[in-house]
Amino acid sequence: MKNVMKSVSLVSTIFFLLFGTAVTAFAAGTVTANTAGSVLQPDTLTKLLAFAREWVLSNGPHLITALLIFVIGRWLALWITALSRKGFNRAKVEPTLRRFLCKLIYYSLLAGVIIAAAGEIGIETTSFLAIVGAAGLAVGLALKDSLSNFASGVMLIFFRPFKVGDVVTAGGVTGKVHQVDIFSTVIHTPDNQRQIIPNSKITADTITNVNAEPTRRIDMIVGIGYDDDISFAKETLKEIVTDDARVLSDPAPAIGVAELADSSVNLIVRPWVKTEEYWDVRLDLTERIKLVFDERGISFPYPQQDVHMHASAVTE
Repeated sequence: MKNVMKSVSLVSTIFFLLFGTAVTAFAAGTVTANTAGSVLQPDTLTKLLAFAREWVLSNGPHLITALLIFVIGRWLALWITALSRKGFNRAKVEPTLRRFLCKLIYYSLLAGVIIAAAGEIGIETTSFLAIVGAAGLAVGLALKDSLSNFASGVMLIFFRPFKVGDVVTAGGVTGKVHQVDIFSTVIHTPDNQRQIIPNSKITADTITNVNAEPTRRIDMIVGIGYDDDISFAKETLKEIVTDDARVLSDPAPAIGVAELADSSVNLIVRPWVKTEEYWDVRLDLTERIKLVFDERGISFPYPQQDVHMHASAVTE
């Protein structure tokens, strides 16, 4: 009932605007600048009332039909949108995409209803559409950056490179996706800052979805001294990794010699873990490696340089 009353109020407003326009046109055709002072004379008012009566009698049925088209059409648009929303809910469509599709359906149907109602009261819809198209072109040129964000938002919503709750690196920002809107995306950084990024900046750059997959690999480099036993260090690392129950056995952890660096022999340690346990396991393994290496006498070399002094004879 509330929606019907809103529709009636809107159409009534349109009616009075059209009626006022007609009266204004009549007055403009019958009153000149020299006779402007006589507009409120009884004869002029009588002519205005007669014109208004004739206009209402000739256009009244069309106005009533247009009113019915608008009220019933708007109700049908709301009903179809509600059915679509229920269907999207049953299909478990992502909330951002669901809201966008419901709005798109409603306003598309409402635009068709308004055009049909306008055609019923005698408005040339072809001219109307031409005016709307020209206005759309002007608005598009003035708001090209905003439209770029809009187009990027549509791409993000339909192709879904990430969803709300994912941890991503996008637009130069790393954090958890809080909200995806049609013009911008809101990301909460690990230090609890709220970053609002234009969608065009996101689609123009590389998007990294950190937790898109259920598992992740931890890449660690552990340096040991040239005097240390490589085989013993590798066995120690393997023992540390396999003792952690959170490390997955498939794929198996990879441990090997990666590089003979200037001051150390660098070993790689690459265990696989569940995505949600990545940082906990990484921090715990780093601490455990340091403690166990200290217990077993495996050194962590410091960057160093050997300087050789050569004595030279001084000749006079």
